[in-house]
Amino acid sequence: MPKQSIPFATPDVTEETGTWSGHGLEARVIVYNCDCHTYQQVITLLCRYVPGMSSSHAFELAYRIDHEGEAMVFEGDEEKAEQIAAGLAGGGLNVAVQ
Repeated sequence: MPKQSIPFATPDVTEETGTWSGHGLEARVIVYNCDCHTYQQVITLLCRYVPGMSSSHAFELAYRIDHEGEAMVFEGDEEKAEQIAAGLAGGGLNVAVQ
């Protein structure tokens, strides 16, 4: 008996999945230590560009950056994270969005 090829039907997509949230991908802004800014400069930049940042929390983050080499300064919507990172980088900080 000769082999017959059996055509396979393309399955219908019944559910779409993704890794996004309702407002965009979640992202984190990380600031790395570069030993080229004073605490006051880092505090000023964090308070200027990170929404809701207080000077006392900015000091804690600056301390962590100085002593641990890095700190997460924002977590949230990817578009907002990119804006914050751009502002901080414009002030000379070494930042990354993850």
